[in-house]
Amino acid sequence: MDPRHLELLRQLDERGSVTAVAEATFRTPSAVSQQLKAATREFGHTLVEPAGRGLRLTPAGRLLASGGRQVAAAIADVQADWEDYLGEDSGEVHIAGLPSALTYLIPSALTELRATSPAITVHTSDVDIAEHEFAGLLGDVDLVIAHSLISQRPVGTEGLTVDVLAREPIDVAVADDHRLAGRSEVSPDDLTDEQWIGVPRGYPFDTILTSIEHVTGHPLTVTQRIRDNRLIEALVAAGDHIALLPRFTTPRNAGLRLIPLAGISATRWVVAVRRSDATGRRAVTRVLEALRSAAARVSPGAGTPPSR
Repeated sequence: MDPRHLELLRQLDERGSVTAVAEATFRTPSAVSQQLKAATREFGHTLVEPAGRGLRLTPAGRLLASGGRQVAAAIADVQADWEDYLGEDSGEVHIAGLPSALTYLIPSALTELRATSPAITVHTSDVDIAEHEFAGLLGDVDLVIAHSLISQRPVGTEGLTVDVLAREPIDVAVADDHRLAGRSEVSPDDLTDEQWIGVPRGYPFDTILTSIEHVTGHPLTVTQRIRDNRLIEALVAAGDHIALLPRFTTPRNAGLRLIPLAGISATRWVVAVRRSDATGRRAVTRVLEALRSAAARVSPGAGTPPSR
């Protein structure tokens, strides 16, 4: 039984298409298809079947893909044992996550790691995607920094380990000369007549706008839907629009003010998501500890035990 075939089936199961597997493994779609044919010949059973314009695993293919996950976990366990034997924290750790959380987590964590674990190299990628898409990044990285306003487990992370790093308030951002700028807090009823800058639908912050509409019974006027917080900050400071922005990384001297929102839940969980096969690696564990320390410096609620 060729373990490379098990790994290929695992990749197809997790990524969903031959093209995605090819991109992730730096092969051509034709090469991946040829390897799937070789796996089929080896096992003597049909492992994939047509599904629309692509392929999907058969029950036999899914069984072997599950075996591929077990093999990957076993290899990770051996790597963790080897790192324990060497007695040092070393190696590469890949992280992907949302920029508004990485901004206050990564610089502080890297400073700590340079002082305590210089043999660890951290590679970071920033992504701004919908909540349900974060788990899919784990095919390429060791840790994903995600967020959710609904629970400490973002949508789509079932079966993965989730560590809460911080609870961060989401405030209402207004320009310095806005009529609400002097308020110590605002309620949903204060916000129904405002022009809003929102985020794309499906992004966590959008659930707060939905909650405001539900509580007040009035639809909000959302004229812009933007991902980038720096652009949102600039637009809020320059005009009469308001928006929702995270408290820890929004600058206080950029022509805008943050006002706490009362009456509805407006706090997000910032979490680290990982696969079970990454849990035992010393380097991953050490980086996660540094991220917890970084979060604790800005959030008194950091350090919650992991949710599995």
